[in-house]
Amino acid sequence: MFLLFGAALPACTGARALHREPVAEGVRPVVAVPLILLAGGGSPALGAWCLARL
Repeated sequence: MFLLFGAALPACTGARALHREPVAEGVRPVVAVPLILLAGGGSPALGAWCLARL
């Protein structure tokens, strides 16, 4: 699930940012995009760690 979320979040964020649509409710895109990309980058790392623990 972490791997799927980590792949989908940056794709969705990128599409919304390219169309100049709001990325998060009430948050400026300048702030939201880096935070979402950070979460999107950390999620696959967490997923890989979880899979390695199996």
